[in-house]
Amino acid sequence: MNKKLYLPLLLALLVVVTGCKMGSMTSEDFSVTPSTLEVIGGKVDATITGVFPEKYFKKRVTVTVTPYLVYADGETAGTQFVYEGEKINGNDQEIQYKMGGTVTMPISFDYVPAMKKSELWLGFDVTNKKGTKTYSLERVKVADGIIATAELADVNKVKPAIAADAFQRIINETCNADIMFLIQQANIRSKELKSEEMAALNAKVNETKSDDRKELKGIEISSYASPDGGYDLNYKLAEKREDNTMKYLNKQLKKDTISTEVTGKFTAQDWDGFKTLVEKSSIQDKELILRVLSMYNDPAQREKEIKNMSSTFKVLAEEILPQLRYSRITASIDLIGKSDEEIMALVATDPKELSVEEILYAGTLTSDKEQQLYIYAKAAEYFPSDYRAFNNAGMVCYEMGKYSDANAWFEKAAKISASSAQVQMNQGLIALKEGNQDKAAQCFGNAASLEETKEATGVLYLEKGEYQKAVKAFGENKTNNAALAQIMVKDYAKANNTLNAVANPDAMTYYLKAVIGARTNNETELSKNLRQAINIDESLKAAAANDIEFANYDITGIIAE
Repeated sequence: MNKKLYLPLLLALLVVVTGCKMGSMTSEDFSVTPSTLEVIGGKVDATITGVFPEKYFKKRVTVTVTPYLVYADGETAGTQFVYEGEKINGNDQEIQYKMGGTVTMPISFDYVPAMKKSELWLGFDVTNKKGTKTYSLERVKVADGIIATAELADVNKVKPAIAADAFQRIINETCNADIMFLIQQANIRSKELKSEEMAALNAKVNETKSDDRKELKGIEISSYASPDGGYDLNYKLAEKREDNTMKYLNKQLKKDTISTEVTGKFTAQDWDGFKTLVEKSSIQDKELILRVLSMYNDPAQREKEIKNMSSTFKVLAEEILPQLRYSRITASIDLIGKSDEEIMALVATDPKELSVEEILYAGTLTSDKEQQLYIYAKAAEYFPSDYRAFNNAGMVCYEMGKYSDANAWFEKAAKISASSAQVQMNQGLIALKEGNQDKAAQCFGNAASLEETKEATGVLYLEKGEYQKAVKAFGENKTNNAALAQIMVKDYAKANNTLNAVANPDAMTYYLKAVIGARTNNETELSKNLRQAINIDESLKAAAANDIEFANYDITGIIAE
């Protein structure tokens, strides 16, 4: 071919080919809501609105738009959207050539940490009507991202629930003995002092002299007269019975060389005791007697009405009233258990000698996790039917980061007591770590009575993106997770107060303070707290460098320190 003809023909062909192709779009053709992407409930959702300009969209083409999240280690493609020209006659949204058109593309990505610093791009693939030719337009960047602050929620920081021991170092017990009196008498008969009750009482009191683990705290005398015979007579009678019993007891204590406080009181007419005995009896007119007691408050009127029931009163005089003429001696004795030192010594030498309450209590006497685990494992070995030992061993494993071991212990505890609030709470934590939010919610609901569940439920709501519910669930808890929920609802003052009240602040405490500084345009607080966070945990350098929360600030100097 003549070279003079070749060049013009080539240029003409390029014009034809180029004219048939659609040109690339620009970022100005698109808007994104929200303008900065954010992860909520593990999802990155947004809505892209695009405008195809007039005389842009070819009539015989189909355009497939693919959103991409592009990050350092790769990219993730989202759901594609397909648009067609006027001559395609398909089922997708039609874009007219002359008028152009507006499109709306709702997008959603499952968040992974690699996406923390990423960009949202759109790719365009254009296909002719026959589907035989496809070409790609230049990608267009439409948004930055991703704000991932909510992902700082940390279920590992939730304190598992301990199944508490019932150990009491000092247990008070009482021992009683009654001295019975004859009607209208106050003298103590010798046979009353030789009763089995009195012998047992004397033995218990005397044991406190020789047993270091028993301490006599005092003795109380309560003397009574039956409600028959008139108030004045019974007052003097009950008083005399109390006086005679006091004299006897003081003499006996002196003889036994026992020193303790002895107190006394008396009741002139024991109507309460009378009512109790009648209620327990099988007397024929029991209901009538009880009705009299409820109808009349005056003691004399009561006595008169009851005595009017002559046959009934005879039974009362024989079976009920004699039981109300007595002095009751009550000794209060403290049983003193093992000291902390004694318990821990037995843990080291012979843990089998400890009761279940003592060995469970021993687990609270040390902060060494390995020793705690040893103690609870021994408790499980010696008391295999007590779920608390298994639950608490799992609790320690969880706190040590041994989550698989923790789950195994919790499952064993559940086999013994599946309905235990502590077991339910802790199994909910495992479920939350495994991403099973439904099971976690069910478990936390079953354990709602526990204080620990507030924190756990708050983290669950944070992970679900339900931030107001999270704030409510945390209540007044002073933890990093609670402050994070407050940050997410933009209550920065309260979040800062919460962080200031954290009992043992860590790197994340200061990192969250730095986020608050960034969000409130307080660069001084941002710098101070981010520096402190990194000083505690250097891994936060990389986190901060990729954190879009700090995108508007120069933190390179802090990271480089």
